[in-house]
Amino acid sequence: MLLAIDTSAGTSVAVVDLARGVIAERATDDTMRHAEVVGRLIADCLSDAAVPISDLSAVVGGMGPGPFTGLRVGIAAARVFALGAGVPFVPVVSHDALAFGRYRAGHTGPLVVVTDARRREVNWSVYSGADAQGLPIRVVAPGVTRPAVLLEPDWAHAGVPRFDAVTVSAGELGQVAELMWAHRRPFAADEALYLRSPDVTLSNGPKRVS
Repeated sequence: MLLAIDTSAGTSVAVVDLARGVIAERATDDTMRHAEVVGRLIADCLSDAAVPISDLSAVVGGMGPGPFTGLRVGIAAARVFALGAGVPFVPVVSHDALAFGRYRAGHTGPLVVVTDARRREVNWSVYSGADAQGLPIRVVAPGVTRPAVLLEPDWAHAGVPRFDAVTVSAGELGQVAELMWAHRRPFAADEALYLRSPDVTLSNGPKRVS
């Protein structure tokens, strides 16, 4: 049984089991208050599921892609919760959860998953389909670009069906992790997919005083 947390687009928390599916899920599409709501969503989700922390086998963190400020909140929350619970932290690409949901809903064949990257850009990933276990097959790593680029007729993936998502379901993120665990698939690298520099950076030296 897993606790899954994603803040790559909104904030979503779920308790998921391989056999029982999504036991409980709480989410908000607010993209500005991740730090304020993630703790409450975790508590509410565990309460809804009536699951003690000792029953969790791992904590799943959505690794993005996503904006720096929001994404790091969920990853930090998942890592800290896993450390406190004494269970592994499991990284999963957030776009894989979105593709998983589409394929499970009946989509077949290639798919472009798109999410808001803020600053008038979008994040995107390309999938060729789902494998025998229902796991999405990502064929192009997540990228970031201007929305207009994806509409250009000569874009490498022009004509591929597109799914624009506002939020990422932690329930679907957890199900991807459960299936990967059950079928011994390698998890994502333990590295956040920010894809670009943060909005705020530290200066290289002390500020000059005149």
